[in-house]
Amino acid sequence: MKMALADTPVVLIQGARQVGKSTLAAQVLAGTGARLLTLDTHSVLSAAQNDPDSFVRQNPDSLLAIDEVQRAPELLRAVKAVVDEQRRPGQFLLTGSADLLRIPGQHESLAGRAETIPLFGLSQGEIRSGKDDLASRLFSGDEIGLNDFAGTMSRDEYLEIICEGSYPEPRLRSGRRRQAWFDNYLSRIVDRDAKDISRLMHLDRLPRLMRLLAANNSGELVKSRFAKGIDLPETSISGYLELLASLYLIHFLPAWGGNLTQRVIGRPKVSLLDSGLAARLNNLSVAAFHPGSATAHHAGGLTEAFVTGEIRRQSTWAPNRFEMFHFRDRSGREVDLILEDDARNIVGLEVKSSATVQARDFAGLEYLSAVTGTRFKMGVVLYMGKSAVRFGPRLWALPLSALWI
Repeated sequence: MKMALADTPVVLIQGARQVGKSTLAAQVLAGTGARLLTLDTHSVLSAAQNDPDSFVRQNPDSLLAIDEVQRAPELLRAVKAVVDEQRRPGQFLLTGSADLLRIPGQHESLAGRAETIPLFGLSQGEIRSGKDDLASRLFSGDEIGLNDFAGTMSRDEYLEIICEGSYPEPRLRSGRRRQAWFDNYLSRIVDRDAKDISRLMHLDRLPRLMRLLAANNSGELVKSRFAKGIDLPETSISGYLELLASLYLIHFLPAWGGNLTQRVIGRPKVSLLDSGLAARLNNLSVAAFHPGSATAHHAGGLTEAFVTGEIRRQSTWAPNRFEMFHFRDRSGREVDLILEDDARNIVGLEVKSSATVQARDFAGLEYLSAVTGTRFKMGVVLYMGKSAVRFGPRLWALPLSALWI
């Protein structure tokens, strides 16, 4: 962030409520002479809405930081005017709990003047004070040392991590206190943030939609199913899904391989960005995933969503940019997660919620290797066992902890 402020007039930190945006901003600005104002304070919000132009000019010789700027999106035009008058780096630091480009009626993108830094909650590497970047290791194609990814954690320990999620505060709680935090979190977002940025009529149905999405975590997006579940026409459901995405509660994983074969399934997958919130919405705990329980089948989707979320976090600091996809065709071949870098190199990831892995678990990765040839750098099955095992050229089974070791 400091690098962005050094060469960019406006830096915008965006992410869900309670992922740590304000804390990060305060840490970066400590001792700099910057002024930090939050629009969560009623009087500050009123002043911003009453006179946006004067509001953004109140710290002209230093940096002005505005927290939760989505509550007064009219400030962006005023910020643009200031930057256009005097184009110098480090004039504004803005934080937002919504994607400002998706807010209805918001036409100011600050293109060429701003850099957006997404914040997706704490990664497991950040929690452990390490540097997690599995994708870069796999894109290198270097198999030497992959045995070092051998783990020590049990399946229940992995599941506990997944149920904790990435928000800092509920990780410090357990049992009913963690459940209460998630319940209040979703309620407050629906009651305030959604109403701040949306003109949709049936916002009271968002909690039900979130529960349906959590139950279908990492599943393909069939809009008709979700529309029926919340009693809306299929033509209306896209707006509600976009709203949840703009609040950084869900994310989409597009399909890969559209020009590979006509038999590719083109629907995106959709999952919650936080696995802890998904577990709560499904009323799941570690015990609920034990073999034989009625809810054990939820473990697969929740674990896949957890891995997707971790890789998405890592993508924000990986030295080389990559995009994320999933793959499935009508022959039943599928890969949970495909990473493709700017050179079109490919890494494939399969996710298993079991403590064992078998040769058949590599079927999708073997197909991916065959159709992409030298572009295929590595295929990995991430599972809840402890051993790193080579299953063939560029094919490995690695413990889930390889994400952050």
